[in-house]
Amino acid sequence: MRMKNVWAALLAGSSLSLAACGGASEEVVEIAPEGVPGINVENGRLVLPPVAGNPAAVYFDLTYDGERALTIRRADVAGAESAMLHDYGEYDGKVQMMEALPIGIRKGDKLKFEPGSKHVMTFGLPEETSPGDLIEVTLTVSGGDKYTFEATAQAAGDER
Repeated sequence: MRMKNVWAALLAGSSLSLAACGGASEEVVEIAPEGVPGINVENGRLVLPPVAGNPAAVYFDLTYDGERALTIRRADVAGAESAMLHDYGEYDGKVQMMEALPIGIRKGDKLKFEPGSKHVMTFGLPEETSPGDLIEVTLTVSGGDKYTFEATAQAAGDER
């Protein structure tokens, strides 16, 4: 008889604990969005090379409203063998394209990555890349945070 009372008490206790669990609300945990707070990129476009096998270029408009100063230190293009931040500068008395130094950004900055200026040079795109394709571009800033955006592939002769 005593054993039946023990089992009955255990069963009743477990039912109460299950009922208590069911009524508890789950705690919602917010996950911070991926990316770099304050960076916004618009008008992303990847201009395909006029000759297959040559490098392509990525252009875009970047605004920054973050609180702390950063530097853009790297760019990657999905599917490409490699990508490199480029800019124009004077060397040996001539203005020429070269690998860019890390690009500093501060609150309120608006940068245009455009022909004849800063851009992402892209090497070894897959041959099947064609106008209209969306290509992921990732910028890495100081500290290792990353910001990814999409660039629309366009033919070499299209308006940039």
